[in-house]
Amino acid sequence: MNNLLINKKEILLNKMNIVPFNKNQNLCLVGPVKLPVKQGDFEATFKWYTWLKIDGKLTKEEVLDLIANANLADQQQSSVLVYGDFEAAEDAIIRMHSICHTGDIFGSMRCDCGYQLHQSMKMIKEHGHGAIFYLANHEGRGIGLFSKSLAYLLQEEGFDTVEANEALGFEDDTRSYEEALRILESLRQKPVTLITNNPKKLQALKSHGLIAKEHIPLWGGMTETNRYYLNTKILKSGHIPDPKMTL
Repeated sequence: MNNLLINKKEILLNKMNIVPFNKNQNLCLVGPVKLPVKQGDFEATFKWYTWLKIDGKLTKEEVLDLIANANLADQQQSSVLVYGDFEAAEDAIIRMHSICHTGDIFGSMRCDCGYQLHQSMKMIKEHGHGAIFYLANHEGRGIGLFSKSLAYLLQEEGFDTVEANEALGFEDDTRSYEEALRILESLRQKPVTLITNNPKKLQALKSHGLIAKEHIPLWGGMTETNRYYLNTKILKSGHIPDPKMTL
């Protein structure tokens, strides 16, 4: 039994990597895990990684020893789906996708997040090489799920998304991409092309020298219930408009 436990620990340690993050903290990256995905008629097998911010003094062994008592289910962890030869391919595309509990899981038509997530997966498979970073602390542009529900109530009374966030005491967009960029740099050293309409995401990658081409736009999934939301993205949040799209 002791040898079996030792072997299990070795299996896990071989799939863990400590990624330097800042002076006091590191990121513990775990993977890849083989993850077959099916959505309607779309099927693909991705390599799934997830990461956890840890004290900079912790080793991989200590992370394993502490995990059972870390109460991680009360927190959120980010992850990344990798497709193809992401590390070596000359031309890879990526999506930095903010978690959207309502759109990604429930299929809410108040936003276009679910459409963007699933369409990005299809685009990456068709391209042959790429990754989707699923950023768990980005709900509601960084305000969290509970605060997002309050913002939605204000939106039902006529506030737009920016006004609702600001009325609750938040900035329009508080998201940081630094963790995801460090993970990207640990998985791939070559530049990438970003699937986005958001110039702030583009600038984050540019500041790290990670951009190969400007961006691949991703507009679509419009409904009567999210038209105002999409328009606000362009007019107030500075998202790059699609000239072929009528809002």
